[in-house]
Amino acid sequence: MDPDFPLWLRTTHLLNFLLMGILVRSGWEIIASLPRFWWRNDCKPGTEWVKFTRRKLPTQEGVYTSLMDERTASPLLTLPGRKNVGLGRHWHAVGTTLWLLTGIVYVVLLFATGLWRRIIPTSWDVFGDAMESLRIYLGFGIPSIEHFQPYDALQMLAYTGVVFILAPVMILTGIAMSPAVRSRFPWYVKAWGGHQGARSIHFIGMVLMLVFVVIHVGLVFLVHPEYNLPHMVFGVTDPSRYAQAFTIAIATIVAAIAFWIGLSYLTLADRVRAQKVLVTVTEPVRRVALGWMKPRMGRQRTYTEEDISEFHWTNGLPPTADESTEWLAHRDNDFRDWRLELGGDLSGKKLYLSLEDLRALPKTEYIAVHSCMQGWTATSKWGGVRLRDVLDLLGPRPQDANYVMVTSHGLAQEMFDHRPREPFYTALSLDMVEEDDTILAYERNGRPLELHLGAPLRLRVESNHGYKMVKWIRSVEWISDYADYGDGRGGTREDAALQAFNGRI
Repeated sequence: MDPDFPLWLRTTHLLNFLLMGILVRSGWEIIASLPRFWWRNDCKPGTEWVKFTRRKLPTQEGVYTSLMDERTASPLLTLPGRKNVGLGRHWHAVGTTLWLLTGIVYVVLLFATGLWRRIIPTSWDVFGDAMESLRIYLGFGIPSIEHFQPYDALQMLAYTGVVFILAPVMILTGIAMSPAVRSRFPWYVKAWGGHQGARSIHFIGMVLMLVFVVIHVGLVFLVHPEYNLPHMVFGVTDPSRYAQAFTIAIATIVAAIAFWIGLSYLTLADRVRAQKVLVTVTEPVRRVALGWMKPRMGRQRTYTEEDISEFHWTNGLPPTADESTEWLAHRDNDFRDWRLELGGDLSGKKLYLSLEDLRALPKTEYIAVHSCMQGWTATSKWGGVRLRDVLDLLGPRPQDANYVMVTSHGLAQEMFDHRPREPFYTALSLDMVEEDDTILAYERNGRPLELHLGAPLRLRVESNHGYKMVKWIRSVEWISDYADYGDGRGGTREDAALQAFNGRI
């Protein structure tokens, strides 16, 4: 065996190849849900720096939703495909977790065995040697075998850049797109140019990583393959085993592609089952990585009036006559007769609060970034009353109350199994309820809440993605277990197998 190609090295390379396929394909599914990239954080239509759709966006708010911009991708290309961004994000989380663990093992063993010297340059001469290799490649030549010990200078620089620069950037920008991180450490997100800056850099990094993988794998078959392939497959320097190694390598690549596509169709065969499995895998990681992050007050010192967005996307249009004639009547009456139904059966007490009643409670106001799981963002100043203060009007929390359910006048945009649309609702854990920034908002940017953004009252949970923030609120109530409502998964989006109960990732 060649000591430069031990079993652990070949195993981590194979795992990395498989996991990179999961990450890229699930990343493409996420991009398909919002096929546009911005450097500015209000995602104003027409200001994208790159897009993968010909559709032009209207500049008027409230007439076009982000779901209307979503593209359908084939399961042959994305994971899982067919407009399933929530499941795509779950797969991305699983892939990221396993990729990180594989990378940690690789780097630790790289330094523990001393093999780091084969990819990390120890002399400035590497740059001159790399330019010589590049000149040969550009001339469609191949550097002689003496250049590879076991890699040539150009490969060493590429490996060092990918492992110790590009991969960490991908990790750090991925972290910056978490609403839990943004809520706890807003300065960190700002350092990357905001959510959209981090998202754009992450996309560029994905392109660079993909280019590296394609070139790296391609050169294995083009540059001295009689040495490369036996090294990769068997860990030996034996050109006589080239044919056998070539066959195994091709079969492995074909099997990997079949595995990636199989994951897509297996996921789509039963989306609910897939969601349960993926949540079971990712939830412990989420709790360890993000569960301790609580929103930090003083957000207004990080986000100022200058950060307020010129444009605010929406997801979902106001209720129609087919959804809620009640809400339409309240709208036509400027919500003078509208009442928030507070309490429910579990509390044993029910109150009906007007907007004036809510405004009489202590007001909370802050500037925050709204993030949708599709990828768009918008910054606004929200004003309202803390949810916990509203619930205090009911008296002490019922002993068996473990969640708060918030229900909308509106319906779900569609049900994944095509049954009749149901009222949109979400369940909040007690931790979410207690957060200082969890409010029932009746104002945005110092003015009454707009119709398309949830008038007369909407939920704001700044540590979560936007799908948890119910618009056009009808009722708020204590419940014992969200499993007793809807399909039992914690909200309309969760019932559609589109997200996990907690939207902090």
